[in-house]
Amino acid sequence: MDGAHTTFSTGGSTTTVADVQGTVADGYEPVREAFRANLTERGDRGAAVAVYRDGHKVVDLWGGLADPHGRTPWTEGTAQVVRSVTKGPAAAVLHLLHQRGRLDLDAPVGTYWPEFKAAGKERVPVRHLLTHRAGLPALDTPLTPEQALDGTSGPAAVAAQAPAWEPGAAHGYHAQTYSWLLGELVRRVTGRTLGRWFADEIAAPLGLDLWIGLPGDQAHRVGRIAEVEAPSAPASAGLRVRPKREVAAAWEDPGSLTRRAFGAIDPLPDENAPAYRAAELAASSGVATARSLARFYAALIGDLADGTRRLYAPATLTQARTEESAGPDRVLLVATRFGLGYMLHGPSSPMLGPGSFGHPGRGGSLAFADPESGLAFAYVTNSLQRSVTSDPRAQALVRALRKVATDR
Repeated sequence: MDGAHTTFSTGGSTTTVADVQGTVADGYEPVREAFRANLTERGDRGAAVAVYRDGHKVVDLWGGLADPHGRTPWTEGTAQVVRSVTKGPAAAVLHLLHQRGRLDLDAPVGTYWPEFKAAGKERVPVRHLLTHRAGLPALDTPLTPEQALDGTSGPAAVAAQAPAWEPGAAHGYHAQTYSWLLGELVRRVTGRTLGRWFADEIAAPLGLDLWIGLPGDQAHRVGRIAEVEAPSAPASAGLRVRPKREVAAAWEDPGSLTRRAFGAIDPLPDENAPAYRAAELAASSGVATARSLARFYAALIGDLADGTRRLYAPATLTQARTEESAGPDRVLLVATRFGLGYMLHGPSSPMLGPGSFGHPGRGGSLAFADPESGLAFAYVTNSLQRSVTSDPRAQALVRALRKVATDR
């Protein structure tokens, strides 16, 4: 399904939005128009979107500025920190270790990591780390940015931490602690860091510009991220949902589990700093192009058009996206759905359809696959708005893609 592709460039009228460039296959023009509207109407300063279908790249677009407050244009090779979108590629490391017989998802974590057995965690299985059921979303004593990045303080802290609830009895988003839980487990099993394993076994074979731990020689390609105000949208647009009162209150309360989970590193690190980008934080510090994220998800669900074989065997794909956690989330305070390491399609994080799995990043970015349609999608932005699991710009692109998928 190669189809014809249209290459285009539309000049921006101000210095805040540079040219929009890239290619779209015939029939995917609605995605292009939604992407353009994100830059001109929905507050995007710089972004990229890519889509694969049945292993073929059908959308590859970029535009705006590499720095939301600068003048350097976003180029074909620009990469960005993608925050919690990182959780999806990181989960693939554990799935492939399981697929290769190196890791038992039902074994206690302490089988591989003896120190983890402390504080009543002897029976916590590996799968609970991926499904946010381990009861470890927050730390009694937050880490400093330096401790969070040193590779040892984080694992030691989560190993010693007592669970906030009986493991397995509920789920709550492990926003930051996911980094140290997965990272140390992979190190104990393989002798390699999670970022190194991902680079060797996934990124290199697939030819991805996707890193969990940015190499120094790639630093020049990475744009900056920044908080920006979202423009007002009419209620009829259906793009913005006011947070529930209890959610807003939890974000304001320093003692709430919500604030403590997202504040497991205090103060928050500078995400544009070289040290942060180089850190191998499986929860948050991934750096990627939209093109490579879409290619990664395409490779999870099928062979690629260039002959690259799929990463997940059918049983692993089923395992990854089978619902493990659903209902009220003790951290996010909305109903969420998780498979093993991936968010699943639902009202709080809409993707393409019921079978979709992937992960959003707080502030806007989103990547997922939909095996039923053969589609893989990725959107990366440097303009961080007030969203956690469902961003108006990402959702505008998803709706456009859904229309394409329905029409074809």
